[in-house]
Amino acid sequence: MPTDILKRASQIKLLLMDVDGVLTDGKLYNVPDRDGKMVETKGFDSQDGIALQWLNWKDVKTGVVSGRVSPATEERARQVKMTYVYQGHIEKVPILEQILADAKISASEVAYMGDDLTDVVILRRVGLAIATANAREEVKRAAHYVTQAAGGRGAVREVAELLLKAQNRWEEILKHYQAE
Repeated sequence: MPTDILKRASQIKLLLMDVDGVLTDGKLYNVPDRDGKMVETKGFDSQDGIALQWLNWKDVKTGVVSGRVSPATEERARQVKMTYVYQGHIEKVPILEQILADAKISASEVAYMGDDLTDVVILRRVGLAIATANAREEVKRAAHYVTQAAGGRGAVREVAELLLKAQNRWEEILKHYQAE
């Protein structure tokens, strides 16, 4: 891992993410409810989920800023104990500013994961800008780090491990599970 990425990762207090294409593979599934009305759902990676909980245990807050509104996202955020959940916001800069004020941290202490053009404005403002392997090329060019894993397929887990290792907290996770 390049030294500059580890240095940036060591300063992170908050991991923010887009949802579709980052926490999910970007696919949206429309399925009928009991009354035959179509509802949207999406799939989340279980290893990403536990990694988000580990960040929470080690005092790295998490959150999502998404252009779409989805009950599935709300529920997933609750399950993994996210601090910030903003949905229905294509213009993400005002949300970032609101979160920074609430968290009382600087943008340099924020990592953001994105995959599409709406994420670039945030990537250019944070301490650790991350694009998923499946991100648009423009997004990858704006990122400090591009994950090996695609969104919805372990990209968040990869970043969580990077943050925990850079902050010398990974061994505590391994010890907790007797995996050291």
